[in-house]
Formats: sequence, structure tokens, C-alpha cells
Amino acid sequence: MKRILLTGALGQIGSELAVRLRELYGSDAVLTTDVREDRSEAAQGGPFQLLDVTDGRAFYEAARAHRADTIIHLAALLSATAEAKPLFAWQLNMGGLLNALETVRELGCQLFVPSSIAAFGPDAPRQGTPQDAPLRPGTMYGISKAAGEQLSDYYYRKYAVDVRGLRFPGLISHAAPPGGGTTDYAVEMYVHAVKSGSYTSYIGKGTFLDMMYMPDAIASVALLMEADASRLKRRNAYNITAMSIDPEAIAASIRRQMPGFELRYHIDPLRQAIADGWPDAIDASAACEEWGFRPAFDLDRTTDEMLTTLSRKLLGSGGGSILLPQ
Repeated sequence: MKRILLTGALGQIGSELAVRLRELYGSDAVLTTDVREDRSEAAQGGPFQLLDVTDGRAFYEAARAHRADTIIHLAALLSATAEAKPLFAWQLNMGGLLNALETVRELGCQLFVPSSIAAFGPDAPRQGTPQDAPLRPGTMYGISKAAGEQLSDYYYRKYAVDVRGLRFPGLISHAAPPGGGTTDYAVEMYVHAVKSGSYTSYIGKGTFLDMMYMPDAIASVALLMEADASRLKRRNAYNITAMSIDPEAIAASIRRQMPGFELRYHIDPLRQAIADGWPDAIDASAACEEWGFRPAFDLDRTTDEMLTTLSRKLLGSGGGSILLPQ
């Protein structure tokens, strides 16, 4: 990767990925884009352009003018929001992807396309969900991701487009607010732990889902895109994960620093139903074997970094251990 166009740059992943890509490849080499005018601090420090990814001509012109050799296409509507707006979710998620694929086909670029554990449906094995498990998702978000995987494979087979992707688990981050995903409760729990010492979860006890700390996700994108193509048997939609956890596991990890932290439950039927249709724990061995995926953060290390950083941001502390009143 030398010159990169990043869509969805103001989102949860994009806001951190933009910073890292500019560190690796240079500020001017990374053009960040989003449909929103409000620029986060993370998206500054280099070129930025308003871009509606459903406008195919604008998408192409932005990539051509930047002389992009790589497009990282993150713009999408996430799971809970997509379920509330299914038609818009399909138009954005699939229309934007099709425009990205057509742009890279015409320009000869490389393309990164994120998928999700939401691509699996309730019929997939819940434990050790294999890389090649059948995809029968039960949500519009999952359907768009499963269809996107197939469309990406089609462009690779028919047009030899170098398209690569990851099935992201839930992502935990302190840099950007949650964006409407089902696994956002994890981020919220850390924020509320620092601010109030308690949290009411909309996901039930015992609901295990794959998660990953954002630095591992960011590193995985760069590692996959720089991998030797001859090593990649699949190229697209690799399972990746760092941990399989439920709300109680996160709460227990938090209590190592905050013994008085309280966890309550008020289940959101929509998001609980979405979570119940996803695997408990996926198998990421293909990513490990083919391009060296290795997560660096387990749950406790993630918790320590989240609490320290959020304490500094929200409370203005020096970032040490957090011991709020019990």
C-alpha cells in the first residue's frame, strides 16, 4: 500500500485506522472520506473529502484524483441500526460495496472489505465456528455482509480484483463512540464503569460473543493487506477474534480494579435476538496459518488499557488504576 483512500473514516474503526495508516504510510498518502462534514480529531492531519459512497461517479473520481492504489472501504450501517432501517442498510452497504468494487476494477487498485461475525446465522455451529461454515444470517446487516463476501469473491474470480477482507468480531475502543452495533455494550460498560461505577446491560448474562480490542483489529487490516498474495488461499472474509466473552466476564475483569462495580440487566429484545443468532466463539486458525494473525490483547489487558485511557479522558486523572467509591 502506497496511496490509500479510506471510506467511513469518521466511524469507530475508521477514526483509529486513519491515524495508524498515516503513521505507516505518511499523512498525504491517506485520503480519508466520509458522508459527514463534522471532522473528528482522528480524521485530521491529512487530506479529507466528503464522499457519499452510493455515488459511483464521485467514488471513482475521488480514488482517481488521489491516485489510490488501495481502497479500504469501511462505510456501512451497523447491525442494530441496520435492523431498524433495513432498506437503507441494503442500499448503503451493498450499493457502496458495488461502487468500491467497480472503482478498483477500473483503476486496478487493491481493496479491503470488512465482513462480520453477523454473516453467520443461527444454523452455524456456535462453538469453534469454522472459516467455511454456511452463511444463513437472520438480520439485514448479516445478509448484506454475507452477500458482500460473495460479491467480492465474484470480482476476484471474474476480474482478478485483489479484494481482501476480515470477519470482524465485536470491537472495543475508547477513541470513538459506539456506532449502533450489537456488541457496543462492551464499550458502554467501560465508559459507565469509569463515570458511575455501574452499568445496565441490554445483552443478557451468558450471551457469549467474539470480541477484539481495536489495536488488534487495526494491525490485522494492515497485516492482511501487506500479505503475500500467494499465501492466501481464501483472500476474503477471514475469521478473526481475540476473546469470547459475556457481560459477566467483562464485569469480573473490571472488578480487578474496581471491586464495587455493579452490573445490572435490562434486556433489549432486538439486540438480544441479534446476538442470539451469532456464534459464541469462532475459529480463526485460517487467518493464523495463512497470513500470521496473532492478537496481542486478551480481556484483562484490554480492560486495563480501556479503564486507564477512559479515566484520563473522562476524569482527567493521570491514567493510573481506577478505584471509584463502592
